[in-house]
Amino acid sequence: MTELKNDRLLRALLREPVDLTPVWMMRQAGRYLPEYRYARANAGDFLSLCKNPELACEVTLQPLERYDLDAAILFSDILTIPDAMGLGLYFEEGEGPRFRKSIRTETDVVGLAVPDVSADLGYVLAAVREIHSALAGRVPLIGFSGSPWTLATYMVEGGSSKDFRHIKKMMYSTPEVMHALLDKLAQAVTGYLNEQIRSGAQAVQIFDTWGGVLSGPLYLEFSLRYMKQIVGGLIREREGRRVPVILFTKNGGQWLEAMAESGTDALGLDWTVNIDDARRRIGNQVALQGNLDPSVLYASGTRIRAEVGDILARFGSGSGHIFNLGHGIHQYTDPEIVKIFVDAVHELSAQYH
Repeated sequence: MTELKNDRLLRALLREPVDLTPVWMMRQAGRYLPEYRYARANAGDFLSLCKNPELACEVTLQPLERYDLDAAILFSDILTIPDAMGLGLYFEEGEGPRFRKSIRTETDVVGLAVPDVSADLGYVLAAVREIHSALAGRVPLIGFSGSPWTLATYMVEGGSSKDFRHIKKMMYSTPEVMHALLDKLAQAVTGYLNEQIRSGAQAVQIFDTWGGVLSGPLYLEFSLRYMKQIVGGLIREREGRRVPVILFTKNGGQWLEAMAESGTDALGLDWTVNIDDARRRIGNQVALQGNLDPSVLYASGTRIRAEVGDILARFGSGSGHIFNLGHGIHQYTDPEIVKIFVDAVHELSAQYH
């Protein structure tokens, strides 16, 4: 077992005592860093960067060289699974992800095969192994996947969407087809995350980016149901250490109680939720991760410290808080200001532990 020099994140996820509140950022290896932009240019394009384990390792470690972060997160993309299912992922400048083939009918769904993770997504596992080795216990490595519902939105829409008309049509008109697709994706995500864990990921996060576009009953039926299925199938202990799971549904604050009953160890919060309200609602059932508005990082250092202090005070004393942004860091964020944010979390959180 790799001895962790800094296991603050893992302890906080399990609501164990820590000296300081741990901090990491969603999308912390990304376009706001000039060294990332340089690596991406050398790779040729985003997908080439994702599929090169050496370069994926390099960019995963870049933010740790700049900031006193408490975790690394695998550099990859949530759409690797649909790509491995043969949908032909590509990216258009200014348009986001696109698929050459979309899934619209029962025949389309029946024709989808659950990927062989080792064969079809071996480049991700190679990156996990390389990152884990390069970290050498410095901080934990977080693996991740998109949720079945979120993956399905891209697969059915054929890419990004503003109105989700195709997937909502499938959901309402042929719910049995929708469930068949989501079940296949849940199987794929479970296998994918388990292989990441076997390859060295010490915690995993499920990104449910589009769960918040559903109404309450439909969120429970078409999104949370399949995340619970995944959580129930995950490896929860590896090399004598608990492997924590984080669920993050953007715009999912109304479902915290149901999410807390899913078997997860932690819930990610976006910035629309007050963390003190969240803690009151779910008590000590699970840890809470979040939840600074990423746009706060456009503000002055003084304002950033004040906003960090407010969230820490709202959560209050004790463990079970992992500081993060309410969503991914914006590409136009000044890298220098990020250090103020990260350092503020550590400096201001000591009084709560």
